[in-house]
This record gives sequence, structure tokens and C-alpha cells, in this order.
Amino acid sequence: MSDESVNNPPADEEVSMDDWAAAMAEQEAIDAQQAPEPVAQPAHNLFQELNQTPGAGQVPQNLDMILDIPVQLTVELGRTKIAIRNLLQLAQGSVVELDGLAGEPMDVLVNGCLIAQGEVVVVNDKFGIRLTDIITPAERIRRLQK
Repeated sequence: MSDESVNNPPADEEVSMDDWAAAMAEQEAIDAQQAPEPVAQPAHNLFQELNQTPGAGQVPQNLDMILDIPVQLTVELGRTKIAIRNLLQLAQGSVVELDGLAGEPMDVLVNGCLIAQGEVVVVNDKFGIRLTDIITPAERIRRLQK
């Protein structure tokens, strides 16, 4: 990292945002290539579907109240159980083995509840996560009831 980048954080952030935007655009291009071809439907069926579903960007009014509430998003690499005796013996350079395997998807939790899994990406020396699997709302509710 150069002295110039340390002294000028706003310029760094702009470059970082451009890199994230490029990474997102790349993912969208990949997703577009993998998307199935649309199936032709009669026009009257298409208009019925459009009338029944809210448009993109529209949010039902009952959700407006909660959209600005902050939540804690955590990406979990792995877990382990350790005895207090071993915990107190940890020092700088100690290695703690986790149950997560290398290359395995990371868990994405919101307020401690699993909502997705993804893979780690690095853009401009910053970590991010590309979501690969999102838990369905029905599955989330089922897990909460346990």
C-alpha cells in the first residue's frame, strides 16, 4: 500500500467500488449465460402474471416500516469446541482447527440465523462473499421451529 493511498482514502473507496461493480457485472454476465431460455407463452397469460406480481423495486407497504432496521450479517468460516484449559494455552501463532473444509461454502447468517451459503471473493484486498445458495423462506421458518 503506497503512502498516497493511505492519505487519500476517498479515492481508494472509489476504486474499490468500481472493482466491486466490475465483479458484480461479471457475476451477472455469468448468471445470464446460465439462465434458461424463456418459454413462449400466449400474451393473455403473460399479462395476467404481470398484473398478479408486484413490479421489481416495489415493496409491500407493510414492509416499509422495517426496511431501515439494521441487522447483523455474519459469514462463518467454521466452528469448533475447545476446553477452557486449551483456550487458556492459546498464544500468538497457535492454530485452531475448525470443522469447515477448504473449498466448502461459507455460511451466511443474519442475526444468527442461516439464510444462505456462498464462496469467498477478494476484490482490491477486501473480502466479500458471492452467494451460491439461498435458504427458502419455508426452510428458514422450519429451522426456527426446532
